[in-house]
Amino acid sequence: MTAIRGSAAAVTGPASGIGRALALELAPSQIEEFAQAAIAAHAGLNIVVNNAGVALLGQFNEIDQAQMDWLMNINFWGVVHATRAFLPHLARQREAHIVNLSSIFGIIAPPGQTAYAAAKFAVRGFSESLRHELQMAASPVKLSVVHPGGVATNIVRNSRTGTGMTDNARRSQMIERFEVAAKTTPAAAALRIIAGIEKNAPRILIGNDARFMDLLQRLRPGTYWAVLARRIEKMTNAGKKPLVNPPGGPP
Repeated sequence: MTAIRGSAAAVTGPASGIGRALALELAPSQIEEFAQAAIAAHAGLNIVVNNAGVALLGQFNEIDQAQMDWLMNINFWGVVHATRAFLPHLARQREAHIVNLSSIFGIIAPPGQTAYAAAKFAVRGFSESLRHELQMAASPVKLSVVHPGGVATNIVRNSRTGTGMTDNARRSQMIERFEVAAKTTPAAAALRIIAGIEKNAPRILIGNDARFMDLLQRLRPGTYWAVLARRIEKMTNAGKKPLVNPPGGPP
């Protein structure tokens, strides 16, 4: 069990959404100091939350390679670089914890999310493999990977649009659908993550939508999207909120 009380935590991407809520829950007065020189300023730093993330709207043929590189550099390589930078210090602590933010789109991969899903699946694979390495080495460092469903953040509204995506109405519709369906608050998501840290949970699902889609993917690993697409169409025709939307994870 990783104790929260008395710990010092570094949170990447704390400007809004889940990152901001985590920062407020953990140590709001120290965030700027962490950003400047976290390890130098806090010898006892033992929690790192890799939360920074961005979104990119558009089909694969609507986004260019530079845009995909931009997203991967933040959503995936940001996690890898921060983990590499902090891990030697964390390994010297009596107990320590790394939390990497993936997404429900690190478990399922809807059409129109090739870049985002690729990055979030990569975060999941990296995190699970590293967790197994840490366990084999009897390291004091624990690792949790987080899969949020629809969380009410600004990630979609602040998203970039693929260079080949010219349908502004489609972008507006995606933002509207997300904001209607994203019912989990950042504060609730932050508390769920903190509870997962305390329990050393290897995987943290946030929201009923994430739990439902995780279960569906386990039951129908090769055909889950056909089931979800039918469900979305039925719910949309009935005027209800859909279960699958643009990414609802960080920041």
